[in-house]
Amino acid sequence: LLLAVCAVGIGGTFQYGYNVSIINAPTQHIHKFLNETWSSRYQKELNPDLLTFLWSVIASIFSLGGLCGALIGGSMAIRLGRKGALLMNNVIAILASILMGISFPTGLFELLIAGRFLIGINSGVGLCVQPLYIGEFAPKHLRGGLAMGTSIFLTGGILTGQIIGLRELLGGEKHWPLLLSSSCIPALAQLLFLPWFPESPRYLLIDRGDELSCAKALKRFHGASEYRREMEDIQRERFALDGEKPKKPWQLFTDRGVRWQLITVIVMTMGQQLSGINAIYFYATYVFEQAGIMAEKIPYVTLGTGVCECLTALSCVRNNYVGRRCLIIGGYLLMTLWCTVLTFSLTYQELYSWVPYMSMACVFAFILSFGLGPGGITNTLTAELFVQSSRPAAYMIAGTVSWISFFTVGMLFPFIVNGLKQYCFVVFLLECFFVAAFIFLIIPETKNKSFLEIKKEFHKLNFGRNA
Repeated sequence: LLLAVCAVGIGGTFQYGYNVSIINAPTQHIHKFLNETWSSRYQKELNPDLLTFLWSVIASIFSLGGLCGALIGGSMAIRLGRKGALLMNNVIAILASILMGISFPTGLFELLIAGRFLIGINSGVGLCVQPLYIGEFAPKHLRGGLAMGTSIFLTGGILTGQIIGLRELLGGEKHWPLLLSSSCIPALAQLLFLPWFPESPRYLLIDRGDELSCAKALKRFHGASEYRREMEDIQRERFALDGEKPKKPWQLFTDRGVRWQLITVIVMTMGQQLSGINAIYFYATYVFEQAGIMAEKIPYVTLGTGVCECLTALSCVRNNYVGRRCLIIGGYLLMTLWCTVLTFSLTYQELYSWVPYMSMACVFAFILSFGLGPGGITNTLTAELFVQSSRPAAYMIAGTVSWISFFTVGMLFPFIVNGLKQYCFVVFLLECFFVAAFIFLIIPETKNKSFLEIKKEFHKLNFGRNA
């Protein structure tokens, strides 16, 4: 099971984290490349406004690709299988790496834009299919811990990108094309290792009706002595669905039986993106400067934020035993607290010499709190709240909401910060508190429950107490 999570994660959410992270290091080098290419091609200087526009396209086209990936990820998982979709997804990543790698020697910045778009599609599919696959092959008593592999590999990708992007490694002027094309390495690793593992047992039995292959897959994943219990659970879900075909995303919006599950996923996904984690990263450099850290040392201190996320994701595997509901509510409430403290500390930054260090501590505490619940549990709950026929469509909707929110934050965030300054965290603390209250009032505990048992928990909410 652990090896399967690693084989799935290396080409899944690791790619998302890695490609979000590596684009920051070569910013100045890409600006220079755009200027030189434009001058060589048109024999005139590139207008500063056009330079800003081209850089914005290179940075933000990743989000558009991610949205497209989320929209096709569920369909790929249904047609090709969970494992098949992930394997095919690596072809997109390799093509993207080639395009980004040859953009500099060929002098075609358009290839860089196309490569970023394709790697965005790869990340969108991976974010959709990886938690779906892990959630389906994991036994229910280990589902929470194994599903945290999604978060571990995502944060691991961010940290790896921060390290590889240092100027001493591939973040320098000579090597930045290699940095952007290095995303082919995780893709090749997954193509090498994932074929050794079976397809999702639930997909094989419920969607394909292949009982023999399902039994073989369960024996591989759970062992010859334990697989029967999981087989019975899948059989019960199959009989309950009674031949129901996989649903389309728009069908979930008209299905009263999943109304509150869908609302929950949308609120949690938006909450994750709009929680203020991007604001924390934006303010981190300023906070570190105010604490007296030299500018050239800040990239190394920023690595500490990546380490924080990784450690929290790893510790969350163990903490998952206290329950998903407790972790995610606790995470959002702690984030509310740190937003409050950080607002005060940034406001009174100049008054006392110790206040900048309190701001610095708040940055790390907020990141740890985010990783404790919202960062890791959200994808786990999306898998658990829906039965087999609705799950791929639910992930498509969650992915679409996530990427739209990600893009919206990227577009509006500079205006929010410029308008409200440090008081922007008041907006985020209210959002974190609202999501915590929603989860407390609506979501039941899902730990150690089958998908059918969780569906029954929501039945009263969807159809009323007397249903």
